[in-house]
Amino acid sequence: MNGSLTIPIADVPKNKAETSRYARYGLSLPRVTLKALEKRGIYCQSSISIEHQHLARRYVLRGMESGGAVADMGRYCAYIDSEGKPIPWLQPLDSLSGNGRHAIVIAPQLIRIEMLRVGSTYELAVSKHSLACLEGRIRPIITSTLLFRGRQGTLALDLWKEENKQLRGSLAPVFYTSAGELRKIPERFDIAIRKATGALSCTCCKHTHIAVPPLPSVLEA
Repeated sequence: MNGSLTIPIADVPKNKAETSRYARYGLSLPRVTLKALEKRGIYCQSSISIEHQHLARRYVLRGMESGGAVADMGRYCAYIDSEGKPIPWLQPLDSLSGNGRHAIVIAPQLIRIEMLRVGSTYELAVSKHSLACLEGRIRPIITSTLLFRGRQGTLALDLWKEENKQLRGSLAPVFYTSAGELRKIPERFDIAIRKATGALSCTCCKHTHIAVPPLPSVLEA
């Protein structure tokens, strides 16, 4: 692993406004980490946008499942519903190179799972994103809440190795508080976080790990 590569340690937000911005845009990654991801060809889009459905006459949130991995590094972003279940994608996205865009998801509310792996060290942010209407405004705004933040998590196994491929999606890193106490991941996010952990070791990733195809009835509609 490149010796100049560092794990991002984001400052703890000092007020509600900072917490909201942090939850809105996800992990705060230093420039050296972003450059390392770019150098390795890993593209991960964590931003969320507001879109208007003219036929349904409503606003929705739009997110993109994206990311992938190489041997020494990985980053992934995906979305689930408030109960921790996968969201059917609106459309899949294919790329020749991999480790990029995989699918677009649309919903009135999104739970974002964002993870970064450097070697065997993991960063995790789980955040909730909803629409809120303001008096005097037609277009709603995005409200964001940080639900879980795991720093410098560890996982002993190298899941990117071929002999451990079958374990991807069944393991998750362990996180501790600054005092050395175990930080328990909320149970409803456990499956999604395990799948995202597997995605962080899926080299040249070209498929979704969390979003699922829509039901046939939805496709016909």
